[in-house]
Amino acid sequence: MEAIFHEKQEGSLCAQHCLNALLQGSYLTPINLADIALRLDESEREHMAEAGVQSEDYMAFLRQPSSNMDDSGFFSIQVISEALKVWNLDLIPYSSQDPVAMTARENPVEQCAFICNFKEHWLTIRKLGHQWFNLNSLLTGPELISDTFLAMFLAQLQQEGYSIFLITGELPNCEADQLLKITRAFQPIKPQLISDTDNAGSSDNSGKNPTQFIDEDALQRALAESREMLEAEDAELQRAVRLSMEGDAEEQTSDRVETAEEIRQRRLAYLASTDNPQAEDTGTQDMTDDAMLQEALKMSMESA
Repeated sequence: MEAIFHEKQEGSLCAQHCLNALLQGSYLTPINLADIALRLDESEREHMAEAGVQSEDYMAFLRQPSSNMDDSGFFSIQVISEALKVWNLDLIPYSSQDPVAMTARENPVEQCAFICNFKEHWLTIRKLGHQWFNLNSLLTGPELISDTFLAMFLAQLQQEGYSIFLITGELPNCEADQLLKITRAFQPIKPQLISDTDNAGSSDNSGKNPTQFIDEDALQRALAESREMLEAEDAELQRAVRLSMEGDAEEQTSDRVETAEEIRQRRLAYLASTDNPQAEDTGTQDMTDDAMLQEALKMSMESA
């Protein structure tokens, strides 16, 4: 995680932080972006002048402030798009009907990066290695996003009013991407909002961590249902194993061969049930098979 380039928010320079997080390096400064904004302003002025420098539209345009930057450090999507052309990177609205955007909505995990805007705040969501990270400059550090959570995260951002743009093209090589392809990142504790560390009482929604907008109750319910299903399956498996073991035990009992002692005891019990006098005299004394045979012969001779 230490190898990931992350700029913390300074003033309203979120566009600079967003771009540098995307490119993973200190590639752009406010001066660079201001130069781009001025060139765009001049291009727009020349376009408006084509209708006549004395026209009302042209005069009204000159009275308006720049739409590409302001004194706070905010820069427009046009400035960001123009800055990315240096690296042959393009922006496509995520919700558009562009085939590339439609494919990205079906499988966002296979993309390389997104940039998002809400209330003049820009942030980057980028894949590094094989994992996704929220590189919001309002956070104290990068935030790991699981593949299964990414689509839900993007959908929730849209519901909250974020404009999302898909990045297309090949991003420049960076150390973090190479390292995270070898070793996956783990993040037991998520980063905090800078505003929380400075002022826990802030109530400005534009400074909130977008992951806080996620319906935690719905996530907990889904996890609980998943656990219940696993427990039910486990109980059914345990029951099947127990029945199998009981069946094996019964089969082993039914197949067991009686010993000579068990046969003798059963024979004595039978003689006793027929009220044989000899059986009454001998009771449950230990009589051998030879003794019983001798007694039977004696009885036979007496009868004769």
